Amino acid sequence: MLLDTASLYFRAFFGVPDSVTAPDGTPVNAVRGLLDFINRLVGDYHPTHLACCWDNDWRPQWRVDLIPSYKAHRVQYRVESSGRHPSNYVEVVPDPLEAQIPVIVDVLDAFGIAVVGADGYEADDVIGTLATDAGMPVDVVTGDRDLFQLIDDDAEVRILYTARGVGKHERVTNGVIREKYGVDAHQYADFAALRGDTSDGLPGVAGVGEKTAATLLGRFGDLEGLVVAAEDPDADLAPGPRRKVKDAEDYLVVAPTVVRVACDIDLGTPDLRLPRTPADPDALVKLAERWGLDSPIARLVETLTDS
Repeated sequence: MLLDTASLYFRAFFGVPDSVTAPDGTPVNAVRGLLDFINRLVGDYHPTHLACCWDNDWRPQWRVDLIPSYKAHRVQYRVESSGRHPSNYVEVVPDPLEAQIPVIVDVLDAFGIAVVGADGYEADDVIGTLATDAGMPVDVVTGDRDLFQLIDDDAEVRILYTARGVGKHERVTNGVIREKYGVDAHQYADFAALRGDTSDGLPGVAGVGEKTAATLLGRFGDLEGLVVAAEDPDADLAPGPRRKVKDAEDYLVVAPTVVRVACDIDLGTPDLRLPRTPADPDALVKLAERWGLDSPIARLVETLTDS
């Protein structure tokens, strides 16, 4: 089981009341919510391995270099910095949530639950790498549609999609993608590039929506085939779509690199085995007392022990 951790703790922060606080009044709603999510997922699915995948770089420069609008709407300028270099921009994260992220890391570490990230890469890329050739069935827990591209029925990789909540998550397989979007999962990245995605700042091809994107991929297979067809006067491509594709050719050359999840980054050899007992019980007790997390920590300890 691979967790898109930021997706889950953002959902916890906005879904659990901020009246959930530590003894000193510090909000811990995101911490408590994330622990309850993990508890529920482990209890329901009993994974043998679990990784909290991390955004070491939530907006990698190599992606921004190719498409400058990538996630641009989710950043703010660091006023105290000099110069408008991309490194002087930070993700907009509510202060009460940002303060809880170190607590989340401390609690996961005390449990012995693996936190896996890679410098210069997003959690999506970590997930893609761990899900590829995993040698076992993989459940990816996320509210991000970008990861639909990883679905592989033959390799038993599916998405537990949490857009409607962890308790109401949807098990997404290739059949679900085919029924909803009219493409196969391995085409989803190209589909997203064509259609565009405002949540990631991807402009897409002007005038091409979901239905047209699906039709074009159904006919030409992938973006490369579509671009080749647009340049071939004998290809079976109507004048309207041909013009739209040719007008967006510069974008379509770089979009696949930005949209496709990296599946071959060097993560070393992290131990992803699900801990049955806490790695550091004393630290966990202290964290429970310090942050008022006795109940969610006790529930997760019990669930891990029974798994």
